[in-house]
Amino acid sequence: MTKPGARIKDWAANLFVGAEARGLFRKMPAFERDLSDYPELAVLAQNYPAIRAECEALIARSLNLPGMDQLTDYTAGGIHRIAWKSFMFKSGDFLEDNCRLAPKTAALLRKIPGVYTAFFSVLEPRQHIKPHWGYWKGFIRYHLGVIVPDDNREKKCWIRINAQAFDRDNREAIAEGQTYYWRNGEAVLFDDTFLHDAANESDQVRVVLFLDVARKMVWWLSLLNRLFLWIAHRTAAVRQIRENAKVKA
Repeated sequence: MTKPGARIKDWAANLFVGAEARGLFRKMPAFERDLSDYPELAVLAQNYPAIRAECEALIARSLNLPGMDQLTDYTAGGIHRIAWKSFMFKSGDFLEDNCRLAPKTAALLRKIPGVYTAFFSVLEPRQHIKPHWGYWKGFIRYHLGVIVPDDNREKKCWIRINAQAFDRDNREAIAEGQTYYWRNGEAVLFDDTFLHDAANESDQVRVVLFLDVARKMVWWLSLLNRLFLWIAHRTAAVRQIRENAKVKA
């Protein structure tokens, strides 16, 4: 039997899917390189050198970064059973101990309204994140290339999206998707609920700054979105994520 909490979560998720279908907020293309709808995010690319320097210092310290499997169970399919780690700044609330290890990046993130999740996504060499769908239409996802091996000259670090794949039993539809190749200091937005996969086919680590930002929509739907997100980020499950995300030296 489905638990009441799960039914409410599914109802809320479907509400936003329906709202998008009715045109109450704009459907995203596979990749959005024009960030003019979210000008507050520009501060990150503008400060890319400082962000990269802090990220490189963290990696050089050989910190014990938690794996993605310790931080989320929202995405099905075993995609987190790979060498994919994170350095988390925020999951609903800022993780102050982590933020002290990368204070300049944390200070930039504090300036941006609507950020609910923020972390360095660290994908080890020769890793593939399997095709999957995200869950929540109330987010827009932001990626900033922080450490992209050789600035992706050989196109070995990529994310692929099929914005037209709706059959949840057909993950092979990802082959018909569009591909984006991360670049150092370059930002992109996308809708995580589209079918997508990603890979680091190089022999070096790849890092992007990964944000989930409240999606801009009509005022009353925006209020509902923020209410649902406020509730979700105060559940025991998310509190446990914040605990698991604390970096240990």
